[in-house]
Amino acid sequence: MAKKTKVGTDVDQVKKQNAQAQNGQFKTEFAEETNVQSVRQQNQQSQAKKQ
Repeated sequence: MAKKTKVGTDVDQVKKQNAQAQNGQFKTEFAEETNVQSVRQQNQQSQAKKQ
């Protein structure tokens, strides 16, 4: 059975996520989910509204 904290957090799962974060796996995961073209378009619209 997995070790859990008082609030029910799975200790092994957290350790696994921390190890993945140190290996840089999460960086690419978030980058892949970001639509660069969409973000640039939103930034342009935001700048146009400011002027």
